[in-house]
Amino acid sequence: MHKSNHQPHVGGAIVDTVSSALLNQHLIDPEICIRCNTCEATCPVAAITHDSRNYVVDASKCNFCMACVPPCPTGSIDNWRSMPASQPYTLEEQLSWDELPAELSAEQLAEAGVASDAANVEVLAAVPSTHVATSDGEAPFNSAQYNASLPPWSAAHAYTNLYGAKAAEKFVTATVVGNVRVTEVGREYDTHHLMLDFGSMPFPVLEGQSIGIIPPGVDENGKPHYARQYSIASPRNGERPGYNNISLTIKRVLEDHQGRPVRGVASNYICDLKVGDKVQVIGPFGTSFLMPNHPRSNIVMICTGTGSAPMRAMTEWRRRLRASGKFEGGKLMLFFGARTKEELPYFGPLQNLPKDFIDINFAFSRTIGQPKRYVQDLMRERAVDLVELLKSPDTHFYVCGLKSMEEGVVLALRDIAKQGNLEWESLGMNLKQTGRLHLETY
Repeated sequence: MHKSNHQPHVGGAIVDTVSSALLNQHLIDPEICIRCNTCEATCPVAAITHDSRNYVVDASKCNFCMACVPPCPTGSIDNWRSMPASQPYTLEEQLSWDELPAELSAEQLAEAGVASDAANVEVLAAVPSTHVATSDGEAPFNSAQYNASLPPWSAAHAYTNLYGAKAAEKFVTATVVGNVRVTEVGREYDTHHLMLDFGSMPFPVLEGQSIGIIPPGVDENGKPHYARQYSIASPRNGERPGYNNISLTIKRVLEDHQGRPVRGVASNYICDLKVGDKVQVIGPFGTSFLMPNHPRSNIVMICTGTGSAPMRAMTEWRRRLRASGKFEGGKLMLFFGARTKEELPYFGPLQNLPKDFIDINFAFSRTIGQPKRYVQDLMRERAVDLVELLKSPDTHFYVCGLKSMEEGVVLALRDIAKQGNLEWESLGMNLKQTGRLHLETY
């Protein structure tokens, strides 16, 4: 494992007042990070960045606002090292790590001009901030500030990190019991519904949680592939009720976000799996993107593409409760976007759900001969209904999909609230504080 050789630069250096200060440097543990991009998407000052392998924190930008800490599904973001303020770990050093370095000793800090007596050391910390002002003095709209880090009050207890780099078991082996394509065959948009069985190994999950799958082999640097995160698409009692199994929604990646050809390591591995194959799994992850359980709860789900996975899980759990006669009341509303209906996973099954059970709204942005429509456009068309739901303390909003959709969706909620004479800032903060607005974008 590569460890940092970072040493305080002393020798003939002149130690000034800044170098004698102590920095509580924010770092990310690469051993348990699942590269989900939550931290980078959440950071309001763009202090977090990544390469093809590691996520890292720029000490010159980090202002200790802690916005990234609660949403992290694994806790990898909540790591700190006492460093000389003039000599923090560089981005280059952090990008080379496979594990966090040990704490510097008092002797090493003293060599760098930092007093070993903590009482006599100036600890540097920036003033927390939640936005960066634009050139005209106005703050840009920051949708991430409304993202709840707490689950709904009635959510079931979530188990997390049962398997992983620092757990007793490094991974659990699951068996593929099904792999079905859920988009139209012959199209370039290839999405699969994968079913995994854990046998007798405990793997309790809830709707809204995720897992990590470890692809076999090594990367271009000869290092084992890191786990890729996928949202669970099945309800808490399994894709097949009464069995220890889950399902996932996986899109085969054949190009990057710029449209350049690329073959996604994990997605292609998963989409090509056959029944009977074994898969290494870590997790589960996630403690906040959980559905409410109280009967009055309304759920508004807004998603694109494979962001439909947690929405499918929530919908199926509600459907099973309804069929058993154990759940009455509470509305389900879905806004689902894709380029075309042929590229939308689960299109057929969704069409068969009863209209009095779920209110479904489809947005297609690439239908030939039709104007582009996005989920936020449909939300505005349904403003009258959404205003009433916004007024109810029993309504919960879940957003999942590409990062590019997040701002438009939250802006639509803000505008709809204003149309209904609701004060958005207080409402938005209330949605966050009561665990009722959850944003999971990537």
